[in-house]
Amino acid sequence: MPNLRGAFTEARTTSSLNEVRNDTGRVAFCGPYVLSAVTGYSISKIEDVIREGRQLPKSSRTIVKGTYTEEVASALAAFGFRMLPVASFMHLERKQRPTLWTWMQKPRNAWAHYILAIHKGKEGHWILVKGVKMCDTFTEGRWTFVCDGPHRGCRIMEIFEVKRDLDV
Repeated sequence: MPNLRGAFTEARTTSSLNEVRNDTGRVAFCGPYVLSAVTGYSISKIEDVIREGRQLPKSSRTIVKGTYTEEVASALAAFGFRMLPVASFMHLERKQRPTLWTWMQKPRNAWAHYILAIHKGKEGHWILVKGVKMCDTFTEGRWTFVCDGPHRGCRIMEIFEVKRDLDV
């Protein structure tokens, strides 16, 4: 994927939590939602970067439904972020993997963004956690307390920490 850092001149990084801006006029999915919350850019810009990474024609307006870890990491890199693996529980059976709630009880950096791949039903789902708040499609891009959120009992597949890429 090409380096697009210079293509996005409007800085969106703030010390507060970015709410997702779904400017597509339709339903968007978890990958673009999480990326929008981290970067502060709209869902349409996020989807454009993902489509470009998939080498779809610029005229393509295909809805970005499912995203792989590599696609999320690549899109974050295009906006100047790194996604670092923290933990993987894929080697464990589903019932033995920690829940979101048990993970929240463990020490971690309260100022960092964490992207979690969780089980939601029979499918995978991306959520974003910072401190004691979370954001995803189920919260419609708004930050809510994890204890009030819909995913407390969901099993975690993988955890990634998101950091600004300072090698700009």
